[in-house]
Amino acid sequence: MEIRTLRAFVEVVRQGGFSPAAKVVFATQSTVSKAVKQLEEEVGIPLLDRVGSRSTLTVAGEVVYRRALTILAERDDLITELDELRGLKRGSLRLGLPAVATSAMFAPLFLAYRSRYPGIDIRLVEHGGERLEELLRSGEIDIAASLLPVSHEFDWQEVRSEPLMALVPADHPLAGREAAELPSLKDSPFILFEPGFALNRLILAACRRRGFEPMVAARSSQIDFMAELVAVGLGVAFLPRGMAEKLDRQALHRVLLQEPQTECRMVMIWRRGAYLSHAAQAWLEIWRETHPRG
Repeated sequence: MEIRTLRAFVEVVRQGGFSPAAKVVFATQSTVSKAVKQLEEEVGIPLLDRVGSRSTLTVAGEVVYRRALTILAERDDLITELDELRGLKRGSLRLGLPAVATSAMFAPLFLAYRSRYPGIDIRLVEHGGERLEELLRSGEIDIAASLLPVSHEFDWQEVRSEPLMALVPADHPLAGREAAELPSLKDSPFILFEPGFALNRLILAACRRRGFEPMVAARSSQIDFMAELVAVGLGVAFLPRGMAEKLDRQALHRVLLQEPQTECRMVMIWRRGAYLSHAAQAWLEIWRETHPRG
C-alpha cells in the first residue's frame, strides 16, 4: 500500500470526484483512477460506490479513508521531525484561525513571531472552527484556534476567555437591560454564523440545555452584515464581548448574556499525542509570554 495511492483516494473523497482530485495531486484523471483501483485490488473489496459521475464511500471505504488520514498525517509528522533534526533554519507554521474577527487578537502575535523567527513561513488557513478541526485530524495544519469544548482528540492551551453578548435591535424588550438570561430571547429569531463555526455550537448547546430550539432567521460569516440585520430588526445575534464592543451602531444594543457554560474560551488546539513542530511550539510560547494569564 503506497502513500501516493492513499493520497489519491483521500483526495477523490474530499474533492467529490476523480477530475477535481487529479488537479489537487497534479496528476491526470486516468492516473488517479488507476491509483484508486490499485488500492481496491490490494484490500480486495470496493471502496467507492460509483453511480454515474458520482462516487460515494462504501462501508469499507469509510474505514480505509479514516485510516488513510491518520497514515498521511503521521507521514507529515515524520518528515517535519526529521527536517528539524537535520537542523534546518527554515521551516513553516501551518496555522488555522477562525475566519472572522481575528485581527485584533492575533496581528500583534504575528508581528512578534515574525520578528523572532524571520525564516519561518507562516501558512495561514482561515475557516470555521469545525472545519479547522477536520484539517487538524488530517494533518494539513499544525495548530488551530477554536472554542471549548473540543474533542478529546486534541490537546489545547487557553488563549482568551470572555462572556457572550446578545445584540438586539433598539425596539427589542431587552434593549434597556444590561444583562439577560437566554430563555428571555427564545421568542426572538436568531442570526447565527454559517455552519461550521464553533460559536454556533456553543449557542445551540445552551439553547438545548434550556429546552428550546431557536428559530434561525439568517446565517452569515460577516459580523458587520449580522449587525446590520440586527439593527433593521430581523433578529438577535451573539458575539464575544470584545467583538461586540467594537461595533459602532446606535440602532442596536448589547446585552450581557448571563448563562452558564456560554463563556467563549478560545484555545489553540493540536492533535493529542502528535509531534508538534518547533515552529508550532514557538507560537504557543510567544502567546504565553505576551498573555501570561492565558
